[in-house]
Amino acid sequence: MARAKLKKSPSETNSHAKTIPPLMTGEEIHGVSPLLPAWRMGSLGSDIGHRPPAEDFSMDSSLSQVQVEFYVNENTFKERLKLFFIKNQRSSLRIRLFNFSLKLLTCLLYIVRVLLDNPEKGIGCVALISFLETMLLIYLSYKGNIWEQIFRISFILEMINTVPFIITIFWSPLRNLFIPVFLNCWLAKYALENMINDLHRAIQRTQSAMFNQVLILICTLLCLVFTGTCGIQHLERAGDNLSLFKSFYFCIVTFSTVGYGDVTPKIWPSQLLVVIMICVALVVLPLQFEELVYLWMERQKSGGNYSRHRAQTEKHVVLCVSSLKIDLLMDFLNEFYAHPRLQDYYVVILCPTEMDIQVRRVLQIPLLSQRVIYLQGSALKDQDLMRAKMDNGEACFILSSRNEVDRTAADHQTILRAWAVKDFAPNCPLYVQILKPENKFHVKFADHVVCEEECKYAMLALNCICPATSTLITLLVHTSRGQEGQESPEQWQRMYGRCSGNEVYHIRMGDSKFFMEYEGKSFTYAAFHAHKKYGVCLMGVRREDNKSILLNPGPRHIMAASDTCFYINITKEENSAFIFKQEEKQKKKGFSGKGIYDGPSRLPVHSIIASMGTVAMDLQNTECRPVNSSKLTLPAENGSGKRRPSIAPVLEIADSSSLLPCDMLSDQSEDEMTQSDDEGLTVVEYVKGYPPNSPYIGSSPTLCHLLPIKAPFCCLRLDKGCKHNSYEDAKAYGFKNKLIIVSAETAGNRLYNFIVPLRAYYRSRKELNPIVLLLDNRPDHHFLEAICCFPMVYYMEGTIDNLDSLLQCGIIYADNLVVVDKESTMSAEEDYMADAKTIVNVQTMFRLFPSLSIITELTHPSNMRFMQFRAKDSYSLALSKLEKKERENGSNLAFMFRLPFAAGRVFSISMLDTLLYQSFVKDYMITITRLLLGLDTTPGSGYLCAMKITEDDLWIRSYGRLFQKLCSSSAEIPIGIYRTESHMFSTSEPHDIRGQISINVEDCEDTKEVKEHWNIKTSHHRNSCSSDQSEHPLLRRKSMQWARRLSRKGNKPTGKTAEWISQQRLSLYRRSERQELSELVKNRMKHLGLPTTGYDEMNDHQNTLSYVLINPPPDTRLELNDIVYLIRPDPLAHVANETHSNKLDPCNPETRDETQL
Repeated sequence: MARAKLKKSPSETNSHAKTIPPLMTGEEIHGVSPLLPAWRMGSLGSDIGHRPPAEDFSMDSSLSQVQVEFYVNENTFKERLKLFFIKNQRSSLRIRLFNFSLKLLTCLLYIVRVLLDNPEKGIGCVALISFLETMLLIYLSYKGNIWEQIFRISFILEMINTVPFIITIFWSPLRNLFIPVFLNCWLAKYALENMINDLHRAIQRTQSAMFNQVLILICTLLCLVFTGTCGIQHLERAGDNLSLFKSFYFCIVTFSTVGYGDVTPKIWPSQLLVVIMICVALVVLPLQFEELVYLWMERQKSGGNYSRHRAQTEKHVVLCVSSLKIDLLMDFLNEFYAHPRLQDYYVVILCPTEMDIQVRRVLQIPLLSQRVIYLQGSALKDQDLMRAKMDNGEACFILSSRNEVDRTAADHQTILRAWAVKDFAPNCPLYVQILKPENKFHVKFADHVVCEEECKYAMLALNCICPATSTLITLLVHTSRGQEGQESPEQWQRMYGRCSGNEVYHIRMGDSKFFMEYEGKSFTYAAFHAHKKYGVCLMGVRREDNKSILLNPGPRHIMAASDTCFYINITKEENSAFIFKQEEKQKKKGFSGKGIYDGPSRLPVHSIIASMGTVAMDLQNTECRPVNSSKLTLPAENGSGKRRPSIAPVLEIADSSSLLPCDMLSDQSEDEMTQSDDEGLTVVEYVKGYPPNSPYIGSSPTLCHLLPIKAPFCCLRLDKGCKHNSYEDAKAYGFKNKLIIVSAETAGNRLYNFIVPLRAYYRSRKELNPIVLLLDNRPDHHFLEAICCFPMVYYMEGTIDNLDSLLQCGIIYADNLVVVDKESTMSAEEDYMADAKTIVNVQTMFRLFPSLSIITELTHPSNMRFMQFRAKDSYSLALSKLEKKERENGSNLAFMFRLPFAAGRVFSISMLDTLLYQSFVKDYMITITRLLLGLDTTPGSGYLCAMKITEDDLWIRSYGRLFQKLCSSSAEIPIGIYRTESHMFSTSEPHDIRGQISINVEDCEDTKEVKEHWNIKTSHHRNSCSSDQSEHPLLRRKSMQWARRLSRKGNKPTGKTAEWISQQRLSLYRRSERQELSELVKNRMKHLGLPTTGYDEMNDHQNTLSYVLINPPPDTRLELNDIVYLIRPDPLAHVANETHSNKLDPCNPETRDETQL
């Protein structure tokens, strides 16, 4: 940069700016203005820290450095006065306060003068001071238009009140002149308004505009009354000579429109003043009231402020949302206030949109209006965060808008809100809900984060291998007392409702009555005996020196007094009553003979204590087991039936010889040999490892079954062959296990979370199900790169509303079809219509493939009543009435009795919102849920799996004995049962049609076969079915088959021709729906070149109902086909420690734990 040459002008030489020698520092300069810092700049040509040579300065004096002062225009006398009187906030506030006091003093002196009827001598000095101040302010605020300053009302009033007084100081004869000093009240009102504005600027606080407007209105009314009182009193001195009090009385009566008429002005000047004052009031007051009403309406929309005094004395949490719907609000409030210690908390809602009508109606309920405060504002504005007193909040919940079409944009808004709150209130705990997993790392700093798509897809994946996992998790994270359905006549509803009240709690072992006696014992021993004695299910533990939670760490974990125990129970231990067996004996007629569901509602422990029966605690069956033995196998020595089969005891300290090895890393040979023996095909060897391509930042590493070599992208396409294979449909692949089909709109990171739990290392290779992704749009290369390392994962382009796509992807060979809610349909013009397309498509598949297990995700939980809809099903109508009754009783789980939800066939991610809300009280709930879903794998922590009860396992008889058997044999902890029962769904269809059929078929030879088959079927279900047996659909199908065969016969008796024709028509009408659907599917399969044998084997299983029993009592009877939820210990937890011992163990290491499913 060229060096600037500055020549001094004469004006600069006279200025106080000084030339600085090259070595002079800035501290040696004097004369700088004390009001503002003087900004100095040295030579622009020299570099910083570089001193030019001395000869350069001696060559030309014009090259020497020059001091430059900035803002010298503010050093003038006028600018200094303006800074003191106007610009400076604190000094300006003091000047206006002085001016306000001066005006009030003149009004008081006027009143004293009127009362004493003697002029005050010192009032002229006050007028002189006020006049000088006014002229000074006029001079300072002059901007070129003098007339604008002169004709201001405040200036005119000031001149009227001050100039005559100043004249009287020098000319005493005019001292008796009347001067309307009472008009200074208007100047005082003007000064008060300016003073409040300066006050807000000085203390950097924005006071409510409502408060300012109310203050202005009050001041206006006082000024009107004071002006009318003083004016009428002075003018009436020529009439009735009214006193000041009577004038005040007259003004109040007049302005309040009462008008008694006992005091009235007598002369025309006072009457004219009354007219003028009334006209002024009619103009000024409506304007003031209009402004006040407008501000009040705006405040109703914005919600006002949360009091700082209340924030300092009371506790509150802040809920930040982009749009507030009534369902979201009620879910949050019901779950938040369900905890007793949160009853005194306030909830401040910060939302940028105007309050919805339904939300406004709910917040007007007295119970909520005192505890919930709605503020319209943005979390990105510090002013709105200050209104919500975010820095004093106990927590801040930031929820995403899941109904947005662009979910990425919704996540971006959530991230910005989280950043803004963290910047404004760094000490406020953050609870953030994020939608997409790739955006989770942006809010990693938050105290608790729930990623919706991670949890959703992992839960849908587990639903395929552990039925109704979604229902199990949903019931665990909802707060309930277990009172739902207790008044129902149905036994399953009472059991299901009672067990739904189980939740996860925690307690320090040293402080617990449940677990304190098991200090120094193994975890498995403590879990079994706590369940046997108290009915609680110990599921996990956390060491004091370790923050990681371990689910079922296994029998090698020794319990310590400092451990934190996590258990499932109806209520936490602190709220439980302990009545031991000695006290039970004293109550002879107490509660003997009553089950847990018939007892009192407060759940005393004595009602849970198991009647375990005679369990022989013999130390036996510890020898080596055969390779393929099940852990529930009947002991051989007790097979004679002379006494009840015994179960080995649960040892206090783990004994390696009594436990089945769980080394999953050494089972490759067995799995490979089993499959290769079945067919002479070449079996690809699988390896265990971590997926090489993580699709997004922040994904938890999980050890999985992987292909040794990545599959080419062309081989991932199911319906098209390539140079590596020529398969074009699912049948050609010859899969051993049933398919799992996932229908989604697009491929993304969320489907990666669906695949990982199904390919986790702890899943047996023989139990891996092929996964087919049915996608509306073609996946990109990034997604294919992430999934090409997993075995038996394919994709296909198609939709669920296309029958050809469903058949090509192998739906007739699938056990589970997962239908994921599409993002493009999540928002609709009418609320709750976002699920319309999904529901209708699923209903169509339900009709076409009745035996297929369809797992559907919905946007709104209330729409689950339309899943598998039967218009004439009276049982569904009864469940609908039960749901309404439970909702009226205040239940948070009114939808739990809907059959699709109870069976785990339908799920809504909004049900998991309570997971984030519960984390405020239970900070471990997110961690436990992620461990159960397989999203996180902590070393030493177990995983969720399922086991099916077969006929060979019924010797166990009860859930308590099953608990003991599992703990003693494989160290597994059961946490619940998924039970399926046969049920007759009675309909309201006319019965005369079936009566005609039954009468007409008596003459047919096939009738006997139908009756015999029907009798066998009814006798099999006699204990579990309560409806009319004559309405079983099997009789209908057999009757229809007879009718079709009858219609093919040629010769008919002549006398029965009309009856035969009517019967044939009736048969065709009755068979239309199911037969036409079956023929439609078969025709499409033949058109596509697919065999129809698989479809013929599909049976109708619609006459069953399923439900989940969480932590049932120990005396619960096991039934056939019960599926038990297990937490199996980590198979890799002790592999390193047992490598050497297994070589010396006489037991074959191949006797690993196998669950027969």
